[in-house]
Amino acid sequence: MAVQVRDDRNRTLTFARHPKRVVSLVPSDTYTVAKLLGVDALVGRTDYCIEPEGELSSVPSVGGTKDYSVEKILDLRPDVVIANQEENTRATLEKLAQEAVAVFVVFPKRVEDGVALVARYARMFGVERDSRAKELVRACHRALESQRSARAALTPMRTFCPIWMDPLMTVHGDTYISDALDLAGAQNVFADRERRYPLAADLGRAAPLPKERVADRDTRYPRVTFDEVVDRAPELIVLPNEPHPFSAEDAERFRALDVPAAKQGRVAHIDGKDICWYGAWAAEGIPRLAQTIAGLRVQA
Repeated sequence: MAVQVRDDRNRTLTFARHPKRVVSLVPSDTYTVAKLLGVDALVGRTDYCIEPEGELSSVPSVGGTKDYSVEKILDLRPDVVIANQEENTRATLEKLAQEAVAVFVVFPKRVEDGVALVARYARMFGVERDSRAKELVRACHRALESQRSARAALTPMRTFCPIWMDPLMTVHGDTYISDALDLAGAQNVFADRERRYPLAADLGRAAPLPKERVADRDTRYPRVTFDEVVDRAPELIVLPNEPHPFSAEDAERFRALDVPAAKQGRVAHIDGKDICWYGAWAAEGIPRLAQTIAGLRVQA
């Protein structure tokens, strides 16, 4: 019996049977597949797929998330390649599709999207009735619902979360990172700030292009100035270790800003996986992130 699934680009993929051989081009999806099916189901991964820690050494790498090798993927004969709409290179994914490779593209922008994806994978792989898969799906839902209840009782802290240092970049509210932070009680001070084109406009030095000229370019990762950060007056500044590894020197620069976060000693490094990795990681990542934010809340 054929198996049909729909990905986040609204494409229907049809399999003659449930996929068994998986190449994952996304670290968080690699982790989810390993937790659902076991590492043996993974026939390929990227250099950045490092979790579950110590378990992926036998899985061959096909390159990075942007510069993966089509030839290596084809040699692995996967039943499905898992990709992310913003993390992987579209032109290369299209080359895979032209070679009749099934490419399942995901694009979670909310924690609940990532949690729901675990159940979608379980159905795609035909393991939704397996005890391991059922418990993983339940654990993700428990973490989400528990934190939703806790969040309802919190007064959120106004938070700045940069994702790059040079240029200084942050996230719009329509991102997984912003939603994860908000769920943990850290409200993104740039949630309403879209990326403007061209660069001079993003930095306040020129008029932005009209929306029709921006077309389908991603506006969810604005480049901001330190003056803008000061104007937004965050009570908390969190520095994730991915996608950019913020250094101790970077932290000192933020601690020198005239903002409540710096004055109250609330500039801190955090685990980037807990705000970036969707899917199965949320079962532990969301509670850990909430605990981290709670600890910073009482810190002064």
